[in-house]
Amino acid sequence: MDRPQYEPLAQIEVDAARPEPQGFTLTGQGPDHAEYQLDLRFEMPLDPRTRTVLGELLSHSDLTISRRAPGGSALAQALRQRRNRRSDSSAKNRSKILDGLVGPM
Repeated sequence: MDRPQYEPLAQIEVDAARPEPQGFTLTGQGPDHAEYQLDLRFEMPLDPRTRTVLGELLSHSDLTISRRAPGGSALAQALRQRRNRRSDSSAKNRSKILDGLVGPM
């Protein structure tokens, strides 16, 4: 199976990792000399020791942010089309129910 192709968008050398209530805000500079900020959020609480260790590790890291090339694989496109058709069909049914043309399904 072919792996999806990703395009690197930015390479960032992290200068600081500022703790936030649910994670960290990472700031740094890219090779283009632009300033970057990345908000990293966790859905679980962090104990103080874990927060300290993560902050130290993240402040000495480099990030590469990439995205999947537009278009993607044929399978991904087929799944998106199927999802969109389902969404369109559900919206039409909701509209008919609201208009009183049909009863609930």
